[in-house]
Amino acid sequence: MTDPVAQLRDAGLRVTRPRLAVIEALAHHPHADVDAIADAARADLGTVSIQAVYDVLKALTAADLVRRIEPAGSPARFELRVGDNHHHVVCRSCGSIADVDCAVGAAPCLHIPDSHGFVVDEAEVTFWGLCPECSTTPVR
Repeated sequence: MTDPVAQLRDAGLRVTRPRLAVIEALAHHPHADVDAIADAARADLGTVSIQAVYDVLKALTAADLVRRIEPAGSPARFELRVGDNHHHVVCRSCGSIADVDCAVGAAPCLHIPDSHGFVVDEAEVTFWGLCPECSTTPVR
């Protein structure tokens, strides 16, 4: 993991314990929702409000240090992997999420036949299926 103190400073953000705790939580729990991030931050800090976690995530997302994803039917999730156009695969059963790299071109999935006048700067593709654990679980 890149030095989070340097990342915050380079982004023009103050270095605070809640920001460091949220970055640390995401380093160990990619694709976590706000509740999971807050729980991990509390384990590190002892106490932090859910509002403080939302505020930190908003600041980190605005600074492009964190990416927010919203798979259908799931609360917003957050990850530290930013700056590329990767996608995600989501388990229909348990909701686990994994990254999927694009393998074609410098900016894959960004070339569409008709942009309807939009200036496209990102494409989001979500693959759905069953994770290895759920695909071997017997159906009841």
